[in-house]
Amino acid sequence: MQTIHFTTSDLARTRLQSTLGPLAEGVFALGVLTRSGQANYARWRGETLGRMRERDPGGTTFAQRTRELGAPEELMFLLEHGTAAPSGPGARPPHRTEATRLALEAWRSGVAPYWDRISRRLEAECEARGRTAMTGGVERLLATLHPKVVWNSPVLEIHDGPDREIRLDGRGLLLCPSVFLPGRAGLVVESERESAMAALVFSVSASSPRDSDVWDAPADTSAEALSALVGQTRAAALRTLTAACSTSQLAERLGISSAGASQHTAVLRHSGLITTRRVRNNVLHTVTPLGMALLDGRLSGGPAGPVPEALSITRLAAEPAADLLQEAAAG
Repeated sequence: MQTIHFTTSDLARTRLQSTLGPLAEGVFALGVLTRSGQANYARWRGETLGRMRERDPGGTTFAQRTRELGAPEELMFLLEHGTAAPSGPGARPPHRTEATRLALEAWRSGVAPYWDRISRRLEAECEARGRTAMTGGVERLLATLHPKVVWNSPVLEIHDGPDREIRLDGRGLLLCPSVFLPGRAGLVVESERESAMAALVFSVSASSPRDSDVWDAPADTSAEALSALVGQTRAAALRTLTAACSTSQLAERLGISSAGASQHTAVLRHSGLITTRRVRNNVLHTVTPLGMALLDGRLSGGPAGPVPEALSITRLAAEPAADLLQEAAAG
């Protein structure tokens, strides 16, 4: 059982966030890829593994390494702290850099092509949970996350996963939904990489009466092409900014820091893909016609013609994944 100990300050600082970002989503996706028996994910697993085989025709490296991975919480611990115990007798835990590569490959192949649908599902979940907090308070929110998540003031008990005790000590708690924890109640992240807050990632269904099934249609291949051009995080930012929002709102929706969101919006703005304007005390970003054309696939280099020279020259700065890999190697 995982337990999280709250103080009054922690309750006041508890908040909802739709995602912990690409690296964490990749880790959770790996957990589903490496464990069979989830019928609802059969189509997704087949499509994702197919894209992985296209990138690695031999298919041995990824398959062999993923079989040696431990549970998602073990991989998250490795990425947080740089070390982890072997996941089983004779198993060799991946190095932090290798674990980062595996998680990012899972994001590229298994999350990014579906991200529009997934993010809508996660945002809808946060909105519904937010209404619960507004009408019943934070304690009602904590008590209704999942049948196996029990609020026993001042302790939140997650009757799932390894025995683990977390004391928030005034940091508060991030509550994040995930569609990649089937059969699980929740997963505790002791220190989220951007905010250093503890996070509880709680499981939600990939479909609901309010939403179409996340996996009910083929993956959006144009999303993969866009991610290859501008980088995964900036592609997600561009999609998010089809509805105008501030830098802090963008950071929250992408699960990154405000500084990171500001850097990405600067690159997108200088490339002519978004525009920024001040409305009273807020700075709002929104997609330009050029950005919409890129999102629609009209600038992908296909029959409609090549990517404009301006985009080729700027190259939209470095691929965000490279920064993560460099950071992991340094750690």
